[in-house]
Amino acid sequence: MANPIQEILEKQVMTVAKAMEDKLDDEIASLEKLDEDDLEVLREKRLKQMKKMAEKKKRWMSIGHGEYSEIHSEKDFFTVVKASERVVCHFYRENWPCKVMDKHMSILAKQHIETRFVKIQAEKSPFLAERLKIVVLPTLALIKNTKVDDYVVGFNELGGKDDFSTEDLEERIARAQVIHYEGESSLKPKSTTQVRRNVRQSARSDSDSE
Repeated sequence: MANPIQEILEKQVMTVAKAMEDKLDDEIASLEKLDEDDLEVLREKRLKQMKKMAEKKKRWMSIGHGEYSEIHSEKDFFTVVKASERVVCHFYRENWPCKVMDKHMSILAKQHIETRFVKIQAEKSPFLAERLKIVVLPTLALIKNTKVDDYVVGFNELGGKDDFSTEDLEERIARAQVIHYEGESSLKPKSTTQVRRNVRQSARSDSDSE
């Protein structure tokens, strides 16, 4: 006897596949109708988009995007937040959990140059810590357009343990729309286990006692 649930799922899959096929056929048909002038317009538009993106990346890199850096004063924090549309700021202290977070932040800073990744020592920033209600360390302040939009507090949302993957953190930050994210990790799929292991081992190798 046929499984009615299975039949429904198969029909749904076929419907989605047919819709995607029809959309692709329409796009191919549209391209076939383009003449040389239309193609030239598309090329010009694409070149302008690429040039604009290149200029953005150049500006981002000039103000510290692409690397994970430390802010040494509360005044510098406000300067950084005003200069970048998207900022992830790690409030830390010299302990093991914060070193774990450092390793993941360093990786993501290189993967998402559209966002500034920084850290600041909470104990040396009492005004900020009080104003932003920073209690648990590590805490990530996720900032958009100079305003703190969300927080990642400790490891609770990352599985509750220190062996979470960089992809786990990437997906959590993406939920606050502080990084560009298309639903799949920007990191290589094969790196999930490797990054988890390497981050933990590397962090332990240079960790200090609390």
